[in-house]
Amino acid sequence: MVDKLTPARRSANMSRIRSKDTKPEMVVRKLAHAMGYRYRIHRKDLPGKPDLVFGPRRKVVFVHGCFWHQHDLEHCLDGRRPKSNTSYWSPKLQRNVDRDVDHVTALKAAGWQVLIVWECET
Repeated sequence: MVDKLTPARRSANMSRIRSKDTKPEMVVRKLAHAMGYRYRIHRKDLPGKPDLVFGPRRKVVFVHGCFWHQHDLEHCLDGRRPKSNTSYWSPKLQRNVDRDVDHVTALKAAGWQVLIVWECET
């Protein structure tokens, strides 16, 4: 299938997708702060730069977008793979999933506990 948007419009759409301070991430951060927890964000010295890091507790939280990280629950419609341009999207999204598994494995091996919060859960 062909992309329904012009290359210029697709580029404009993609440029507006953020990787930090997303709406679901801000919801989780505000909730954790309101509960009295203090944390650091996006620590570069940890695999995957977790969204929230509770250092002394050795716990991290990732807030994953359902589409980009391929949430696979049946009721989550945002996690579906695109039907157009599958030769591009399938490998790209699979790399994200594989990288997520690598990051979680590395963190657990280093003694960290990992929680993943999905966008649809916020």
